[in-house]
Amino acid sequence: MFQIPNTITVLRILLVPVFAIAFALPGEAWRLTAFAVFTVAGLSDFLDGLAARALNQPSDFGRMLDPIADKILVAVALMMLVAQGSVREFVLTPGLDSLLRLVPALIILTREILISGLREFLAGVSVSVPVSSLAKFKTAVQMIAIGAMILGPIADRWVPGSLAAAYTALWVAAGLTVVTGYAYLRAGLAFTQRRGAS
Repeated sequence: MFQIPNTITVLRILLVPVFAIAFALPGEAWRLTAFAVFTVAGLSDFLDGLAARALNQPSDFGRMLDPIADKILVAVALMMLVAQGSVREFVLTPGLDSLLRLVPALIILTREILISGLREFLAGVSVSVPVSSLAKFKTAVQMIAIGAMILGPIADRWVPGSLAAAYTALWVAAGLTVVTGYAYLRAGLAFTQRRGAS
């Protein structure tokens, strides 16, 4: 259990409260700290898988914990952004209701909750759904968008227009979230249909 890949995954979870505290504290320095912590945590998702393959240390514990760590990080980041009001600040269309601008965050969070339950069910009946390239792309878009939104106005100073692009990317990630989530739903429906026919 205490292998390098698993240690990296556990550290990702431990970084989540560090990120949350840094994000909640006022001041640009703390916001930059929160961004740095989120970036390190996000990159660790790539590193633990790379380490598992390079060191030939795949494990059931790692396969179980890795998606949980990802979801905790994304969920906490989105909830912090929503609570702080960052998501509501984006006005791409005049008159767009502020609650409507929360839709992509709600889609992503809802999908993660539903798919977590469905994945657990499928694992219990020995049905495996491999992670697709589209799902990996979705994760990358999602993390970049959230990272830019964490920076807030700092991102716009670095790259003008990056906040609007980040919000658009969050919508793209939300759409891809629905598409990739369908693979799990389809696998679950196929299993129940097979069991019903037998």
